[in-house]
Amino acid sequence: MKTTMKTLMGVVLASALLVCVPAFTQEHRPSEGGHEAEHPAPPRANGGKIPAPPEARKEGHGARETERDERGQTNNRSHVNNDHWYGHDSPNDARFHVAHPFEHGRFEHFGPSFRYNVVRVDPGHHRFWLPQGVFFEVAAWDWAECSDWCWNCGDDFVIYEDPDHIGWYLLYNIQTGGYVHVIYMGS
Repeated sequence: MKTTMKTLMGVVLASALLVCVPAFTQEHRPSEGGHEAEHPAPPRANGGKIPAPPEARKEGHGARETERDERGQTNNRSHVNNDHWYGHDSPNDARFHVAHPFEHGRFEHFGPSFRYNVVRVDPGHHRFWLPQGVFFEVAAWDWAECSDWCWNCGDDFVIYEDPDHIGWYLLYNIQTGGYVHVIYMGS
């Protein structure tokens, strides 16, 4: 009888431990997949920090700005380095004209205080979904810039409102430093 009680008590304690351990080891995630929270994985790009939103540029601003390093190498991809947004297209670029800006509503949880993990990607349609069920579409001309991103690696994305192109947002990858133009498609 004593052995049976010890065995039963051992099984109960082991079961309780198995239920509790995952709760303690689970990574802390923001509620709703993007609200402010502590994040265990710091950004690798932009000197290890999430950049401030890009500033609006003046109308008629010319070609995309290219970054040149001290060796004379150029990087003409859209990216952020030392809090500077490189490669952003001109405010009057016709590709960004949207007949009905914010047709599916406005996405309101954007900026450096919100990090997101992507729960689903549809490469064929250049779309991705956030945990709340909302989804975005990447501009067709930007898809090549982000098609090789690790979309399901964690809270690696920040969404910014695009100050130069009405109706567009910028999706920033905190690990690569790259960004692409996206349109909010609703839920």
